[in-house]
Amino acid sequence: MESFGALIVERSEEQFTANVKDLRLEDLPPGEVTIRVLYSGINYKDALALSPTGRVVHAYPMVPGVDLAGTVVSSSDRRFREGDEVLVTSYELGTGHYGGFSTYARVPADWVVPLPQGLTHREAMILGTAGFTAALSIQRMEENGLNKEQGPVLVRGATGGVGSSSVSMLAALGYEVEASTGKSEDHQYLLDLGAKRVLTREELTPSVSKPLNKEYWAGSVDPVGGNSLAHVLSRMKYGGSVALSGLTGGGEFAASVFPFILRGVNVLGIDSVACRVEVRKPLWERIAKELKPKGLEQTVYQEVTLVGVSEAAKQVLEGKVRGRVLVRL
Repeated sequence: MESFGALIVERSEEQFTANVKDLRLEDLPPGEVTIRVLYSGINYKDALALSPTGRVVHAYPMVPGVDLAGTVVSSSDRRFREGDEVLVTSYELGTGHYGGFSTYARVPADWVVPLPQGLTHREAMILGTAGFTAALSIQRMEENGLNKEQGPVLVRGATGGVGSSSVSMLAALGYEVEASTGKSEDHQYLLDLGAKRVLTREELTPSVSKPLNKEYWAGSVDPVGGNSLAHVLSRMKYGGSVALSGLTGGGEFAASVFPFILRGVNVLGIDSVACRVEVRKPLWERIAKELKPKGLEQTVYQEVTLVGVSEAAKQVLEGKVRGRVLVRL
């Protein structure tokens, strides 16, 4: 086969580079399934992989891209055949194993999920790891008792990939959604996605912090973390859950034990990276049906080719992106 394009990050003691270069199939890492990649997307982790200070890449050179969707061109695993439509998200893709910012990818068969009926390759990558994380957050809260009769559900970091998907999915399920963002210009965007109310970032960071406040939210999707998480916990209803999946607001927070021991509040750790395939596959099926956002295309901020990925990744790190950046191979 002739060479094909891939975005490769390289590092030496003096220099960090990210350039589109030519690869051949023999340059790809080991794996049972080779895929012609049609779409990928830029996640926060991808933006970190393209930054010299990101510290998420295990070894260089590396092809970033923690998500991909495409068509199988060859497989030594009987579960997949040439022509199968598939998707791959997370695991070590794009950080320890060549990822989705490449025209072709070769991956372990255990990472591959059949593209569910009801989703196109493009739609799967508009969702990607961010959408899967949103769905996993909702499912985990429901497993812990959340239902739409209990009251409003808060989505923090609502203009990001996880946040935008969460607002749309929760609204589609009939929940009363409250969305929090620090971007005043994007309030209407969140209302259009299905939020009933939009909160400013300042509303979640009061000047005087109490260990317990009046009960209000039944649940919260939280890809933000940071100190404002303490205020959210203080306002959770009895038995409510916070699905915590990120740290864009910081990796630490100071909080009281009172929400946990007096109201039975749960903090649910959401890990979409090593999520078991027996959870992953049926959840993607659910995403293609009842969790598929009605305003899916509204969450596309930008669509780029490989040559535009690095610049778009900078915008992601700078917090300038609303929704998802799609990569078309």
